[in-house]
Amino acid sequence: MKKLLFGFLVSLMIQPIWAQDSESLDLEKALQLGLENNFQVKIAVETINLRQGEIGVGWSAFLPVVDAIYTRNFSNEDVTQTFVSDPETPREILGAKSRSENFTLAAIYGFRPEAIVAIKRLGQLAEISELDAKVAVENTVAAISTAYYRLVLELQRYEVLERTLELSKARLDIAQAQYELGGAGKRDFLTAEVDYNTDLSLLKNQSQIIEAARINLNELMALEPGAEFIVNDTITVSDELRLVDLEENALMENKQWLITQRQENVAFLQLRELQASRLPAINLNANYANNTFNSDAGFLIQNQRAGFNYGGNISFNLFSGFSLNRRIQNVRVQQKIQEYTVDQFEIQLKSDLYRAFNTYQNNRELLEIEQRNYAVAKESSEIALERFRLGIASYLEFRDAQVNLLTAENRLITSIYNIKEQEIELLRLSGKIFFENSFQTWTPPGSDQ
Repeated sequence: MKKLLFGFLVSLMIQPIWAQDSESLDLEKALQLGLENNFQVKIAVETINLRQGEIGVGWSAFLPVVDAIYTRNFSNEDVTQTFVSDPETPREILGAKSRSENFTLAAIYGFRPEAIVAIKRLGQLAEISELDAKVAVENTVAAISTAYYRLVLELQRYEVLERTLELSKARLDIAQAQYELGGAGKRDFLTAEVDYNTDLSLLKNQSQIIEAARINLNELMALEPGAEFIVNDTITVSDELRLVDLEENALMENKQWLITQRQENVAFLQLRELQASRLPAINLNANYANNTFNSDAGFLIQNQRAGFNYGGNISFNLFSGFSLNRRIQNVRVQQKIQEYTVDQFEIQLKSDLYRAFNTYQNNRELLEIEQRNYAVAKESSEIALERFRLGIASYLEFRDAQVNLLTAENRLITSIYNIKEQEIELLRLSGKIFFENSFQTWTPPGSDQ
């Protein structure tokens, strides 16, 4: 996409002490590190795998359960037997042995109509988990982009303060020279020294702000807080975005909006699943058995059986204490709630989009004002410095021009950052942030999309 570089952009060619001999980091690399390391993204991806596994469990309802059982038993007993044919003469067998061996292969298959709807519901939940993963990625991309440009902004402010300090040093040198030559009072020299120390303190505090911004970026990339890198970049703003395009794309690509719609489908399928449980269930069974029994005592010395048996039944619930009716009624209520949620989210999405776009548009208009203001402040500062060198301007006049330049420069680069920040938010809301950051081909693992 063609980029517009609005007016004043400060190139960050400095290498602060904390970034010397460190690796260079641009936005694309920061995003790659974030998507590889960010734990929210990893959790979302693992949730996809979990949902895919649940679908596999759901499909198992359409398969039979097959069990194989093998048993073998032994006994050694003293047996006394009395027969009807000779009741007066009992028969004693000491240490009579018996053994049995059984092998059974059993298969059970049950078909419930609600299982078909359950598979569809699990499929919707899997889609939701994939969209959740994309939401996590989009949020990570937006957060890293914003944090990255915040660091760029703070480094630009550091440069502004450096140039301000250079002007304060020049003013201090002039005031010192005038004081030593008797051309100015000591008060002017001391005031110049106080202002120089103030600007030096501001520069020191800005170093702390930069360090905090760098730590925040490291956290989003799941790096150690002390990880060091060099940022050589500027803040560029894309071509002006159009609200009509953003709104149209948001209603098709905003992942959270798509999740809300899928959740409405899940509520609908939950209702159908409960209604399907009223239908008859079919249960089939079959088994193969091979049993062998041997005994040293009794009339039956050996008994062996082998063969199949099978059967089935159809079950139909006639009464369940009205619990099914109550569950269906609750799901109907849940479905209605989900319909309201979809309508509510649509309004919220459009409102967020309009709010962000109004801020974005206002910041673009403010940028033109800040550009003109900076040009005037810069020219005024140059004139004040020259007049101060010539001794025809007071230190207060020069200091006012210097403060005005600092303020104008800070407001200008902040205005550029604000536009970029709102641009990132608009792209996130419209579901276009993948495309703007070259991640349009990212697909969660395990997804068929």
